[in-house]
Amino acid sequence: MTESVENLQHLELNDRAHLLLKLLIRRYVSDGEPVGSRTLSREPGLDLSAATVRNVMADLEDLGLIRAPHTSAGRVPTQLGYRVFVNSLLQVQTPGRSNSREIVDALAGAKDADELLESASELLSDITQYAGVIMLPGSDKAKLRQVEFLELSEDRVLAILVTDDGRVQNRVIFLDKTLSAAELVEAANFFNSRHAGRTLQEVRHRLLLDMHRDSDEMNRMMRTAVEMASQLLDDEPAEEGVVVSGETKLLGIPDFDQLGKLREIFDTFKTKQDLLSLLDKSMRASGISIFIGEESGYSALTDCSVVTAPYESEGRCIGVIGVIGPTRMAYEEVIPVVDITARVLGSALRGLH
Repeated sequence: MTESVENLQHLELNDRAHLLLKLLIRRYVSDGEPVGSRTLSREPGLDLSAATVRNVMADLEDLGLIRAPHTSAGRVPTQLGYRVFVNSLLQVQTPGRSNSREIVDALAGAKDADELLESASELLSDITQYAGVIMLPGSDKAKLRQVEFLELSEDRVLAILVTDDGRVQNRVIFLDKTLSAAELVEAANFFNSRHAGRTLQEVRHRLLLDMHRDSDEMNRMMRTAVEMASQLLDDEPAEEGVVVSGETKLLGIPDFDQLGKLREIFDTFKTKQDLLSLLDKSMRASGISIFIGEESGYSALTDCSVVTAPYESEGRCIGVIGVIGPTRMAYEEVIPVVDITARVLGSALRGLH
């Protein structure tokens, strides 16, 4: 977090200041125009004169919560102002039934985990009109659910690996001997009994140990299972990936009207390394994470807010999903949509098993 955000604990706002800050941010998020004291004084139910509102706004400006753009007499929220709003004043809305139904229905039709994950990112982008982002499960951290070996020909076997995040990997492996269907089932059962529930990283390590054991100590079926599984798992572990969807929607947002800003943001989407680091922070947190402006730690995202939530499979956090948009974001609406999408995604992944 930046120094200004760390100073939140030293801010003391009375109820009137809290109310005016909340109204100013909501109006600015809605209209995109700097908000003046006269405009605020006309808010329904606010029984304060324009002069009183002006004095309170001056106090908010002194505290660094709002500022005056040089082109206007009105005020706009600062990063610190948004942080106070999100931490103390936010009233998160319950997603509308249409949105909730749309999320459930859209993710229910996916045929496999990869399609499901990409659909979730695209769905978030469509609903929020911001860029959707999802950190895919790292294959090496996934846990083995089961393997199957199916005969293709005398010397070829189709090996199928299923992990706890719903992913299925297929690979044709070659043998120097012929195995019956019953022997292939026995080999798979033997392997699953020893390794199911372990991460693929652990399975690889144990396979290496088994391969270096004296073959006389291993029975025939154990050797067969180890040989076939070694071919299936001999690829280099894949690192986590990031999928960004709907980034072109940011082109139509006035907050990003400078080409230099957009170029930096799109470069971040393209290289993905900074996004991976940021999403990894979110994965270690519990629940919704919100990075406002400089809080992300990356200059390209200084004018952005990132709202994320982890998604789970088998009770284990395996990835993160979220949106990237301007700091002038309707947080009350975006947060619950991200949250419910992450929850539905976890349920849908379980349903693939």
